[in-house]
Amino acid sequence: LPEVIAGFGLVLDLLFIQSIKLITGSLPAQYGFRTAGVVDIQTKSGALNPGGEVSLYGGSYDTFNPSFEYGGRDGKFNYFVDGSYNHNSIGIENPTGSSTPIHDYTEQWKTFLYGSYIIDDTSRTTTMASASYTQYEVPNTPGLPAGTDANGVTWASAMPALLPSGSFHSSALNERQKEQNYYGVVTYQKSAGDLDFQLSAFLRRSEVAFSPDVIGDLYFNGVASEVNRALDSAGLQADGSYHLGEKHTLRAGGSLLVTGVSSDSTTRAFNLDAAGDPTTLTNIVDNHPLYGLFAGAYLQDEWKLASRLTLNYGARFDVYSSSFDAENQISPRINLVYQPFEGTTMHAGYARYFTPPPVENVGGGTIAKFLHTSNQSATQQDDPVKAERANYYDVGISQILAPGLQVGVDGYYKTSQNQLDDGLFGQTLILSAFNYARGEVHGVEFTASYTTGGFSTYANIANSVAKGETWNSAQFLFAPSDIAYVKNHWIYLDHDQDISGSFGASYLFKESHQNCTRVYVDALYGTGLRQDATAPDGSNIPNGGTVPAYYTINPGVEQTFKLAHNQFLKVRLD
Repeated sequence: LPEVIAGFGLVLDLLFIQSIKLITGSLPAQYGFRTAGVVDIQTKSGALNPGGEVSLYGGSYDTFNPSFEYGGRDGKFNYFVDGSYNHNSIGIENPTGSSTPIHDYTEQWKTFLYGSYIIDDTSRTTTMASASYTQYEVPNTPGLPAGTDANGVTWASAMPALLPSGSFHSSALNERQKEQNYYGVVTYQKSAGDLDFQLSAFLRRSEVAFSPDVIGDLYFNGVASEVNRALDSAGLQADGSYHLGEKHTLRAGGSLLVTGVSSDSTTRAFNLDAAGDPTTLTNIVDNHPLYGLFAGAYLQDEWKLASRLTLNYGARFDVYSSSFDAENQISPRINLVYQPFEGTTMHAGYARYFTPPPVENVGGGTIAKFLHTSNQSATQQDDPVKAERANYYDVGISQILAPGLQVGVDGYYKTSQNQLDDGLFGQTLILSAFNYARGEVHGVEFTASYTTGGFSTYANIANSVAKGETWNSAQFLFAPSDIAYVKNHWIYLDHDQDISGSFGASYLFKESHQNCTRVYVDALYGTGLRQDATAPDGSNIPNGGTVPAYYTINPGVEQTFKLAHNQFLKVRLD
């Protein structure tokens, strides 16, 4: 799938997922551009999931969530469709410690379509399409003080015509964000003896619009920005594999993706006098089109060196060109999998990665337009965002200790040039990308799972360290003092978290062939993402601290009743 403009909502409707797995580690040459991991989703289809389901889910926070899904088969054609609506009053995480967020309603509509037609015994066409439309209120924090400039002068002092009372309550802010995502994919697949291949064409549109509370944002921040960002993508992808005897499987393919971004903003801000204090209001329009072209090709060989030893080696060549940067790279990859004993799998690999910046997250603004206004940047430097180049190493082992019991450990290490990162800056809730001149990421992950009869459980825990040094692009996003610190110090990346963990367990009670009960619990834990810290001398350390640790626990029970032939009623409490 082409990329989207990151927002708060789920781009994909989870109803269409039949199964899902995450592929991480040293990825083979067939995977390029976005290499943090591969989310491999098998969709539902009418052939495998005939019939339909209607559901109504609701509860706390005014949650009202009806949905449906239906699939079937007619000769050589099978299809699946689903749709859902979700309304609740906690669309975005509550920024306060209260149990009830203020101004946090959301409305969400999603649908997915799947169709497959079998042309003959060796070929078929597949079509997938999806649409999502979501609206969010941005939640408020009550009791915030009036905003001031660097001299301590309130913004409100310059806006008596807009605010006759001279005050504004932060609990009354009315900021909103709207997100839309649409995509379509058409694929032709063919199997001819030892040769398998497919060709896909795809389109996607992604749009995010942020609407400020003009008076409130001016009162607290001295600036109110309306931002509209839209991304249109189109491309082709071809992949093929050829079985060359019993020991070799050759794979090759290529992709082409063209993107266009319209990055438009209208900003209400104060003009500043010579002392830096607000005077009159000004309206600044800053519209910028951006484009990006991504092209890549790969060739790899899966070589069975022995019955228990497999080597996968290859390389890919990627070209990236945009309105602000143009780069390319040859990326070799090699992975070795060894199974010395029954139930034991060891792997080790190296990958050279080339990761262009997501065009939709690159700020297209003109810094000079905001000089001598309340929206001017403390730093006037804006070097273009560049592609990240990385060396990635991965080693791990998984072991079946007993029937149903499997454990594993995996370690990884990455060094990078032009390390990419992104964050939220200013009032708009749209990510902005930037680079560190150097980056280093390493960690270790432990996994365990056990299944027997109706009981299953899993546990995962991971330690990660991600650091960077010297911001070398989009410097206008940062304060000069922070830029000086990062130039001589390694700091943690914005999304670094020391320890992450997850746990889950379920048990299925079968009262009869018709009725059954499932009880389950899952939990998440994290030591906290990054925030700034204060050094002993009072200076700021970017990302030097963390927010408090957190955990989430979700228990539930589901009862299934058979009503008639192929008709079931499910009742669930979470």
